[in-house]
Amino acid sequence: MPVTIRVFDPAMCCSTGVCGPSLDPELARFAADVDWLQKQGVTVERFNLSQQPAAFADTPAVKEALGRGTAVLPLVLVGDRIAVESAYPSRETLAALAGLVVKKHDVAPVASTGCCGPTASAKSKTGCC
Repeated sequence: MPVTIRVFDPAMCCSTGVCGPSLDPELARFAADVDWLQKQGVTVERFNLSQQPAAFADTPAVKEALGRGTAVLPLVLVGDRIAVESAYPSRETLAALAGLVVKKHDVAPVASTGCCGPTASAKSKTGCC
């Protein structure tokens, strides 16, 4: 049976948080891991608290968890069950949640300066971020 993984992100400026002048490397890593997971055929849905608040209110497990405050975000759900709370899971954890196995060559390093490449000059050449 196909698995759908739903990610409920805290309020961010864009859908992935991989934007703006001060990029969080954890968000860049997670965005790459989600992209990898989708390429494996897994459906991943992301919801941003600032852009899609109704999705948070309409999902009972998320609504209940938010009763403890927004520090519980991000939440990662498999089906209707919270699988990961307060952190972005690793590629290996995402794969396990989806019933996949990660091969060593599937784990890619994340560039130290963010989504645009390993250097600031790469950023200016691509127009990314």
